[in-house]
Amino acid sequence: MSGDTREIRIPDIGDAEDVVVIELCVAPGDRVEADDALIVIESDKASMEVPAGVSGVVEALLVAIDDAVVEGQSIARIEAEAGEAVEASAKAPTERTKPQAPAPKSPQPEPVPPPAAQPAERPAARRAPGAPVYAGPATRRLARELGVDLSEVTASGARGRIVKDDVKAYVKQRLTKGEGALPRLPAIDFSRFGETETVPLSRIRAAGAQNLHRSWLNLPHVTQHDEVDVTELEAHRAALKAEAAERGVALSPLPFLIKACCLALTEFPIFNASLDSTGTQFILKRYTNIGIAVDTEQGLLVPVIKNADAKDIWELAEATADLATKARSQRLAMHELQGGSFSISSLGAIGGTGFTPIINAPEVAILGVGRLATKPVWDGETFAPRKMLPLSLSYDHRAINGAEAGRFMAHLAALLGDAERLMS
Repeated sequence: MSGDTREIRIPDIGDAEDVVVIELCVAPGDRVEADDALIVIESDKASMEVPAGVSGVVEALLVAIDDAVVEGQSIARIEAEAGEAVEASAKAPTERTKPQAPAPKSPQPEPVPPPAAQPAERPAARRAPGAPVYAGPATRRLARELGVDLSEVTASGARGRIVKDDVKAYVKQRLTKGEGALPRLPAIDFSRFGETETVPLSRIRAAGAQNLHRSWLNLPHVTQHDEVDVTELEAHRAALKAEAAERGVALSPLPFLIKACCLALTEFPIFNASLDSTGTQFILKRYTNIGIAVDTEQGLLVPVIKNADAKDIWELAEATADLATKARSQRLAMHELQGGSFSISSLGAIGGTGFTPIINAPEVAILGVGRLATKPVWDGETFAPRKMLPLSLSYDHRAINGAEAGRFMAHLAALLGDAERLMS
């Protein structure tokens, strides 16, 4: 004896988003038991089977693969077997709001709710090369946001479908391996193109490469370029040549740059600061320790002049010469490489009109110095030869904005144009 035709609806799916049908488990005319799956749906969290909830024959399926569905939506009509109508009416929350026939006076058992939709446990499947990628819209959106190539993700959903958890697991695996979200560079056998030789990086160069890479990935770098007129400064430095010889020091432009930076850092203390580990607070330093980049055969080293603001030009000249000599002869003590609050990288003796120095984290700024050049500069009436020094200021944009960097550079330029102040 046949019963009523019942509409089967999507049960409570919680806060799941972008739910789509990914599999039809039955066809019209099939006989099903209450626990048999009608369809498989995929949410932003997992794949789930939707059971029939009633025994009978499937009259019609009301959804197709890739259809978006919501809680309470009808998905099928089933001709329920006799005695199944009461149970079927309790299958979905929306059906409980329908008018029901008056209950008989004799005691009746409470309606038994259907089994809740359960995640369909499926083994992860690897995709064959060139095979199509199956994923719902929410999963594809997440992959786009994270920069993930879905063709590289192992699927755990029904019929090889990728779900959000697969994307998250892929990203977690890449991060655990230290790959981040960046694709690896391909390994190339260069010997195919000619003779090669493999030379290991020095310990110093390898450590420096790791530090620079970490800084570049973690800090949003911005570099501001300018040219500073140091004509008067150079004339003053030339006038001190005899005194420098008597003192036995080489008076390069670097000590003047260090002194000018110390004065500018006093005026703009956030350039002498660091951000805390949360990135929400400044750690303002009451000391001014200037790191100077030194090129050595082993690699780049950055020894630190401690309390540089308390030293005069001659003391700075002696300190830079001493640290550079120690760096090149590998005699630097560990404490001479630590505690910097601002760095200067000068390529003036080598050349270049400007470059983008990488910040020596956890510092927030570094000054790059190019090659001094004599250029014709318009003075309002005519072109005059002026000695121009290119400067490149890289800064952590989380800590410093462009306007602050511009004011810092303008103040630094004014200081470099006032040789008498730098000598005091």
